[in-house]
Amino acid sequence: MTVLQQHSSHWGAFTAEVEAGRVVGVRGFARDPAPPALLANIPDLVHAPCRIDRPYVRKGWLQGRRAGHPRGGEAFVPVGWDQALRLVAEESARVRAEHGPASIFGGSYGWSSAGRFHHARTQLHRYLGVTGGYTGQVTNYSYGAGMTLMPHIVGNNACIQGPTTDWAAIVDHAKLCVAFGGLPAKNGLVAAGGAGVHEYGGWHRRAARAGVRMVNVSPVRGDVPADVGAEWVPIRPGADTAFMLGMAHTILAEGLHDQDFLDRCTDGFAALAAYVLGESDGQPKTAEWAAALADVPAETIRQLGRDIVRLPSMLTATWSLQRADFGEQPYWMLVALASMAGQVGRPGCGFAFGFGSMNGMGTPRIELATPSLSGGRNPADSWIPVARITDMLEKPGEEYDYNGQRRLYPDTRMIFWAGGNPLHHHQDLNRLLRAWARPDTIVVSDPLWTAAARHADIVLPATTTLERNDIGASSRDRFIIAMRQVVRPQAQARNDFDILADLADAAGVRERFTEQRNESAWLRFLYERARHQVQQEGQAMPDFDSFWEQGFIEFPAPDQPYTEFAGFRADPGGRRLRTQSGRIQIGSPLLGGFGHADCPGHPAWREPREWQLSPLAEKFPLHLLSCQPSTRLHSQGDPGRVSLASKIEGREPIRMHPEDAAARGLVAGQVVRIFNDRGACLGGLVLDDGLRQGVVVMATGAWFDPLEPGVAGSLCVHGNPNVLTRDEGTSALGQGPVAQSCLVEIEAFEGKLPPVRVHLPPPIEALA
Repeated sequence: MTVLQQHSSHWGAFTAEVEAGRVVGVRGFARDPAPPALLANIPDLVHAPCRIDRPYVRKGWLQGRRAGHPRGGEAFVPVGWDQALRLVAEESARVRAEHGPASIFGGSYGWSSAGRFHHARTQLHRYLGVTGGYTGQVTNYSYGAGMTLMPHIVGNNACIQGPTTDWAAIVDHAKLCVAFGGLPAKNGLVAAGGAGVHEYGGWHRRAARAGVRMVNVSPVRGDVPADVGAEWVPIRPGADTAFMLGMAHTILAEGLHDQDFLDRCTDGFAALAAYVLGESDGQPKTAEWAAALADVPAETIRQLGRDIVRLPSMLTATWSLQRADFGEQPYWMLVALASMAGQVGRPGCGFAFGFGSMNGMGTPRIELATPSLSGGRNPADSWIPVARITDMLEKPGEEYDYNGQRRLYPDTRMIFWAGGNPLHHHQDLNRLLRAWARPDTIVVSDPLWTAAARHADIVLPATTTLERNDIGASSRDRFIIAMRQVVRPQAQARNDFDILADLADAAGVRERFTEQRNESAWLRFLYERARHQVQQEGQAMPDFDSFWEQGFIEFPAPDQPYTEFAGFRADPGGRRLRTQSGRIQIGSPLLGGFGHADCPGHPAWREPREWQLSPLAEKFPLHLLSCQPSTRLHSQGDPGRVSLASKIEGREPIRMHPEDAAARGLVAGQVVRIFNDRGACLGGLVLDDGLRQGVVVMATGAWFDPLEPGVAGSLCVHGNPNVLTRDEGTSALGQGPVAQSCLVEIEAFEGKLPPVRVHLPPPIEALA
C-alpha cells in the first residue's frame, strides 16, 4: 500500500510516496504550476548507499594523529552514540579551556534543511553560543561582496535580497530590461526555505509578451530562456564594469543624464563624472575604450547607453556577477548607471540584483513574518567573512581588512560543521585541504558521506528532512508548508536538535539550549509567534492545529505592483536612505576614506587579476564560469537520479564552444581533463554554440572525489570545478569569493578512466 505524506524542500513542496517504510517517489505540490524535475532526486537521498548509518571516528584521530595530519585518506572506525558524544563534549571543553571560545569554528555555511526549526546551522550556533561561544561567519558565498557594499550605497540590501521591484511592475511599465549575467531560468528552481509555487519563468514570458525588450549581456546565450527572444551581447567575462562605464560616457558626452534626479537623490556624482570623462586619470571611458576590454562593438555600447535613457528601463545583474575580481564594482556601477538615466524609482524601472539567481526574486508578495528560529547570541563575538576560511586556518593571529575594519584571524583548534559542505562551496580546494589539516579536531554532522564528512575526525549521522517534522517557509514565497515526517530515522540517524541537546546536557546547559521544548513544542511556538506578528500586520493565519491539518497556508498576492525606491524618488528628503548622506551614494567619502586601492570612493574599472587579457591567458586561454547546476541544489542531490543522469561516463559535464573543441581535437561525449596551476578535474564534454568562444561552463556541486584521497593536488575524477577556482577576496571591502575569475586549459583524458567512488561509503575498519 502506498502512503502519501506532504513535505517540502528547497526545490519546492511535494507529496512523498511511501511503501513499506521507504520513499519510492514524489509528486509536485498541487498548487505549483511548474514543480521542478529535480524533486525526483529526493527518494535516492533518503536511501542512498552513502547514508551515514552510525557515528564514526577517523582511525588516525583515535590513534593520536590530529593537528598537522592530512584528512580524507584514512579509514573510519564505528563507535556508539554515547562514545561519540562524549568525545565531542570532552574535546569542546578542552579546546575552550586551553585556547578560548574563539578557537572553535562553527561556520557551518550551507543550505541544510528547508525547515525553519531543524535548520542545522542555526541549531549549531545556538548550542555553541550557550556553551561558551565560537567563531562564526558573516555574509555569504552567493552575494557576499554585494551585501557588504550595498548598505553603503543605498542603505540596505533589499535590492539584492528582496523585496525588490517586482515583475508585475516591470511587465506593466518597463520597455527595456538590460540583464548583466542574464536571467537564468534554472536558478528559479530553488529557494531557501522552499516554495509553494515556481512562477519565475512565467514572468519572463509575460514581460516579453508585454513588449519588454530583453537584452542579455552575458558570455552565455542561454542565460535568458530562448522563448523570451532576448538580444544576446556576448561580453568577455570580467568586463561588465568597463561596459557600463562606456554606456555612462555616452550618456554624459551626449548630455543625456538626468541632472535633476542626480541633484535631488544622489551624492558624489561629480567624482564619477570626472572619472568617466577622464578628467581625474587621463583616460576617458569611451565606448571604444570599453569595447576593447569587453570585445563588444562600440556602437552596441553607445546605443544601449542611449536606450536606457530613452526607454523606461530596468537594469539587472545576477548574483554571480560579483563573484569575481573586484566584484563590488559592477554592482556599484549599475546603481550609478540607473541613476544617471533617471530610472531609479520610476514604476517598474531602476536597478535590481538577483533576478535569475533564485526562485521568488521579483515575484509579487506581501512582506510578512514567517516562522524562524534564532541562532542566539555568540558571547565570543568572533567572526570572519564567509569566504576567508582558508586564510583563517593558515594565518592565526594575523590581521586582515574587511569593510573598513582591521581584524585578526582566530587560532582555530576545532571545527564543528553541520548542514553544509565546505568542500563544495569554497574555492581552491587543494589549498583548503592543506589548511584543513591544521585544527586538532573536526566534527561533521551530516546525513550522507559528503566530502566534508570524509574529511572529518568525528562524524555524526543526522536525519534528512523527511525523517522529522518541520515548517517550510521563505521570505520570497507566499506559502508556509507543513513538513510532516515521512519515514522513521534511517539506521542510527538522529535529529541535530537532539544531538546538540545531549551535548548541551554534557556541558550542563541543556535547558538553556532546549528552552524546555521538544520538537513539537518548538514548531507550535515558532508558528504561533509568526501568527501573532502577521495578525499585527492585518493578515490572518489559522491556529497551529488547523495549519498542520490543512498542510499549508497561502497568503494573497499584493493588490498593486511594487517598485523599489518609488517613495524615495518622490520625497528624498522625507524618505532618506540609511547612507552617509541619506541619498544614493554614487560617490562615497566613507568608502574612499577606507583607503582601499581595490575599492575606491566611486565605481571604477579595475582589471581582473585573472582573465583573458592577463598574461596567464597565454598558458590557460579558456575562461571557466562555474555556474549553479540545474540537476541539484549546489551539492545537495548529487547522488540522486536526476543528477546522475546528467553525467557523462560518471563525470560532471563541461560545456565548450565547438570551435574551441575542434582546435583541441576534442569531440562531444569525451572525458576531458580541465586544469590550471591550482589543480585538475575530469569532465564530460558537451558542445554548445551558445557560448562565447574561449569560455567554458561547468556546474558546481559534483562531490569532490580525489584520485588519491587525503592528498592535496590529486586529480578530482568526478568534476568539482572548485579545484580550479582561485581563493582570494574580491577586495579589502567585501572579501567575497572570486570563483568567476578563473582561467583553465582542457585536453583529452588519456588512459583508463578511474572509478567515481564518492557516492559510496569510505573505508570502514574496526580498531585493533
